[in-house]
Amino acid sequence: MKDGTHKLAVLRVTEKGRSSIEDLVAREIPLTIILNNRELVTLLCWPTDLKYLAIGFLASEGLVNGRDEIEKVTIDDKRGLVRVETEEDKVFADELIFKRFITSGCGKGASFYSAADVQGQRKIESQMRISAPEILALAKELQNRSKVYRTTGGVHSAGLCDSTSILVFAEDIGRHNAIDKIFGQSLLEGIPTEDRAIITSGRISSEILLKVAKRNIPVIISKSAPTDLGVRLADQLGITLIGFVRGKRMNVYSHEWRIVTDGE
Repeated sequence: MKDGTHKLAVLRVTEKGRSSIEDLVAREIPLTIILNNRELVTLLCWPTDLKYLAIGFLASEGLVNGRDEIEKVTIDDKRGLVRVETEEDKVFADELIFKRFITSGCGKGASFYSAADVQGQRKIESQMRISAPEILALAKELQNRSKVYRTTGGVHSAGLCDSTSILVFAEDIGRHNAIDKIFGQSLLEGIPTEDRAIITSGRISSEILLKVAKRNIPVIISKSAPTDLGVRLADQLGITLIGFVRGKRMNVYSHEWRIVTDGE
């Protein structure tokens, strides 16, 4: 954890007075992704699993579709660079770069999404079912595994799950980055994402929903809230969206038929 946190001297002020203490904060770095010698994007991120982050980001943007396309990944930690070389030089229009969205919230996530992403995304037909107790257990497991959050309060966490356990786990200062790290690891290590769930500590906005849909994942779970567009897209794309998973309760916003309760 030493590479992911930084110790600072701070002033603690309470109703009883003031004192000097040491506090751990999450580190933040800019990471530039270079695809086939072309600078693509700079992400603000937590400096771990940078290879997974870069590949997951490229996969989320449709610029890498499988590990067989990737010839070489080079990480320059000192300069904050990841260079990715693919089997075939990816061709994308210049306007793609300039139409990048700065996404809502943490870590200034970047995306290249357009209306065509939604229109071209197939509806997910997975028959996966998951029970309410299993969802609550996954939320508790995510909390227990989020060690850096408990230490600093400064990162988001996410996991790829089956109905009983978290299979791939990641943390980052950005909720988008944490999910991209999961997708990068899954792609590079051949871990299937179909008929599985994503659980996250972050808000479910439209671009998060689209990242999940592109991996053909039928269920997304969060301890936080969705946005209205996130809910509309989940309903349109066949994804079960579950928010506010806290304690022994949750809100199900779309495709509730996948949730098994005691009454069924």
